[in-house]
Amino acid sequence: MEKLSRVVGFLDAYLDIGSIADGSCNGLQFEGRGIVKKIICAVDAGVATFTEAAQRHADMVVVHHGQYWKYADPRYIGATKKRLEILRQNNISLYAAHLPLDLHPTAGNNALLLKLISARKAGPFARYEGVDISFWGTFSRPKSLDAIVATLSGRLGAVCTVLPFGPGMIRTVGVVSGGGGRQHFVEAVNRRLDLYITGDSTEVFHDARDSGINVVFGGHHATETLGVKELARILRKRLKVETVYVDIPTGL
Repeated sequence: MEKLSRVVGFLDAYLDIGSIADGSCNGLQFEGRGIVKKIICAVDAGVATFTEAAQRHADMVVVHHGQYWKYADPRYIGATKKRLEILRQNNISLYAAHLPLDLHPTAGNNALLLKLISARKAGPFARYEGVDISFWGTFSRPKSLDAIVATLSGRLGAVCTVLPFGPGMIRTVGVVSGGGGRQHFVEAVNRRLDLYITGDSTEVFHDARDSGINVVFGGHHATETLGVKELARILRKRLKVETVYVDIPTGL
């Protein structure tokens, strides 16, 4: 059992929550009861996540994609009201960590994606708002593209889309969880990496083929499950709380 303020303070410091400009309003987004015994960790805020938290008698929800975004309508109406009523009625707090969880050097989605495929971090990758949010890596021994895809599919439960236009044996790889987009694909090409792994599919088919690079789209949701799973483990280890990771797949 911990005070809510202690849990929030730990997360703010551990994730260095103010280290990058972000569309997400990172940090505590909804304040519930002052004592935390059980935390639900999930990728997305939403009715399904909050209902699961209430059914499990959680005191707090920690997510990657939160409720409040700087570009979104903040009014307490419609879907926002439907979601927040669940938190209010059950006195559950909500904490969100978007880009700070992507870029964290050990608990971040991108560092963990590299670790998942047994690649070693070699340098920063994916510049955004003046900050590198990811890493590119190398393999101690070249690994086949098929083996990497099999690992991603099996460990993430992902249906991967593969553009196999580079070498069959991979030495270098850049990763961006979630929505990497064209910008970071271009960075991978310019770095002459053998493979670029991201979540969302982007129309780069001809550019990838003509540039001779492999691309794997592993799904936005699937590639962003790793960070919240790791946060669940870390919170359980560092604080006196129970944590449960809840997966609510989106199919995206």
